[in-house]
Amino acid sequence: MNAPLPAAALMSGADYRESLRRYRPTVFVDGRRVDSVADEPAFQPGINAIALTYDHALKKEYEPLMTAVQHTSGKRVNRLSHLNTGAGDLLNKLEAVRLVCQETGCAQRYLTHDALNAIGQVSARIDDARGSTEHTARFHEYLHRVQDQDLTLGVAMTDAKGDRSRRPHEQANIDSYLHVVERNARGIVISGTKAIVTGAPYVHELLVMPCRNMGKEDADFAVCCAVPLDAPGLTIVARPAGRPGEKLEHGDALFSRKYGQSTGVCMFDKVFVPWERVFYAGDNGTWEHSGHLTYSYATHHRHSCIGARAGFGDLLIGAGALMCEANGFDPGKESHLREQMVELITITESFFACGVAASVYGKADEHCGIFMPDPVFSNIGKLLLATKIYDMHRIAHYVSGGLIVTLPGPDEDHNPETAARLSDVLRANPAIPYEQRIETARFIEDLTAGYQGGWYSVISLHGGGSPAAMKQEIWRNYPVGSKVELVERILERGIGSDGSPAAAPHDPGRAITRNRQPGKCCDTGCTTPGQPVMVDLPATRRT
Repeated sequence: MNAPLPAAALMSGADYRESLRRYRPTVFVDGRRVDSVADEPAFQPGINAIALTYDHALKKEYEPLMTAVQHTSGKRVNRLSHLNTGAGDLLNKLEAVRLVCQETGCAQRYLTHDALNAIGQVSARIDDARGSTEHTARFHEYLHRVQDQDLTLGVAMTDAKGDRSRRPHEQANIDSYLHVVERNARGIVISGTKAIVTGAPYVHELLVMPCRNMGKEDADFAVCCAVPLDAPGLTIVARPAGRPGEKLEHGDALFSRKYGQSTGVCMFDKVFVPWERVFYAGDNGTWEHSGHLTYSYATHHRHSCIGARAGFGDLLIGAGALMCEANGFDPGKESHLREQMVELITITESFFACGVAASVYGKADEHCGIFMPDPVFSNIGKLLLATKIYDMHRIAHYVSGGLIVTLPGPDEDHNPETAARLSDVLRANPAIPYEQRIETARFIEDLTAGYQGGWYSVISLHGGGSPAAMKQEIWRNYPVGSKVELVERILERGIGSDGSPAAAPHDPGRAITRNRQPGKCCDTGCTTPGQPVMVDLPATRRT
């Protein structure tokens, strides 16, 4: 019998909460300073969501999906801090993210995975350019510590940006972009502002990354490093996660009082970062790699977002079906409801299928072997979910009826003068108790028509980049040139009158044929479709 693989010190959700108490960050929410992040009511829905990713990894039925063996250490680690080495890793990460987001709406911790994979790629790329192993060794040392301690990392990528028409070094307020203030023998000192940092108040550390391609003049802004949440000089101004303990006008926040997401503005005021935590700092030409890091992270993250919103789609599909039943309808017999439910299923599984395709056609980074999802399919999937989220909400509203926003408040459920009559007259399907019908209606209201519904809409549209950014990436990576050459061959262009080859259709100077991507129709340069790459998933949505 084979000996079990060594494992990192995987935490439980309770361990994660306790670990937060060992940090003393400077965090503000609702205009006041937070004494203990782990015990702050405003952050509990976000902490609950991340805690679930810890607990799931310890469940035997989810272990094959929620953990993986890190090839650089030989240890079993949480899937959400693992480096991908094949299409199977990408597929299993996609399923893992969908699984945890079925429960939480947005589990947030997958950003840790996306950033670590991108930083691993750029570290190897810098080393290859410089003929060294320094950056990769530094990254691996950091990676193994994160995995051994089972940490959750936030991604401080989006700068405040200031005047969008100006580059970082042209800003009137230099702190609108994070930048290096000083480099010395011990490390670097950074100042500036990062905004829209997911889960900022309740992660262990922040991964600081540039949010755009940098020029030589912007070298000081091309910095990538890891900063503990309680580093001196770091201040986080956050918003509450979800709707903890709050009653909305038309009913309790049934979902968002349990699960939610905080975001924060992170202000760095001369924060010192030792060299062992610096992956690059813009010096010695490393600024040239900022664009590669940005694009790599975006591809990993958009691939993960597909799994996340598929999990959210599962919630809407289940709730929509329950509401149809509670209203006395069978979608299998009511064609107008069936059409809507099938459209909701089609939307969800269409963008998820793009995630599967991005996994199958993923490729190993030539510098380090980390597997990258296919950028075209990743961006198409993210674009679909970003623009179809409003249709998903519309369908949920259609199949549910107007009751989801016209119900009396939950206090009436306990009012002795009204509760009995409401229970009698607002019951529809005699087989479904009034309480179950109303609970489902308020659940859908919370997900689609209240504060949380608006949040899901905006975060789906802009999270991981705007639709314009995704369209740019699709065009940049799609092999339009190969399609042009296909038609030119059919039209027999490039063939002389005597049958000899004339000017080749592919001319590097022609913009229209510049994008070419061989390997999409053969085994060369891509993963062979159909190979057995996924783990057995006995307890997930596949059952």
